[in-house]
Amino acid sequence: MTPALFIAFGAMLVIASLMVILHRNPVTSALFLVVAFCSLAAIYLLLHAEFLAMVQVIVYAGAIMVLFLFVVMYLNLKHDVEHGIHLALRRGAGWILGGVLLSEALWFFGRHWAAGPLAPEEAMATAGNTEAIGRVLYTRYLFPFEITSMLLLVAMVGAVVIAKGRGPHVERGRPPQGASGAPAAPADRQETA
Repeated sequence: MTPALFIAFGAMLVIASLMVILHRNPVTSALFLVVAFCSLAAIYLLLHAEFLAMVQVIVYAGAIMVLFLFVVMYLNLKHDVEHGIHLALRRGAGWILGGVLLSEALWFFGRHWAAGPLAPEEAMATAGNTEAIGRVLYTRYLFPFEITSMLLLVAMVGAVVIAKGRGPHVERGRPPQGASGAPAAPADRQETA
């Protein structure tokens, strides 16, 4: 692995990730998230984990981000401008929680890697091996994998229910009412020969 490329892609990943959370426009944030995903895929390629890199690009940068952009554009999110005490409280809480998260991460990584990370040869032996990933995913992590798939199914069904609920309210068994309260007349059909 070339250290200069790793540093360049790592810096691009950090900068794009910061732009995701600092930018006010949700569409621009989503595009920076695509840049972050592609940078992470490049780091996977440098680590000789080609399968993970392709999954990162196809699934996350491709499918998930397209879905996210459709949802953001469908909801037509406008950023709210807050003033006064609410803005100060939210910013203060964000800085405090960010500091707590940073201190926990430093403590965890300091303890976890006190003896040093794995040797590159040991880590690369199974890092990009598709067979090893599949074996671990469908044996050791089968239950979390199935729970995740069920959660995604519930989220998709919920999204369909929410999207269908935006139309006019129609009671079951009653025809739609016209402007006068009488049942609406059926649409005139013209037959074509």
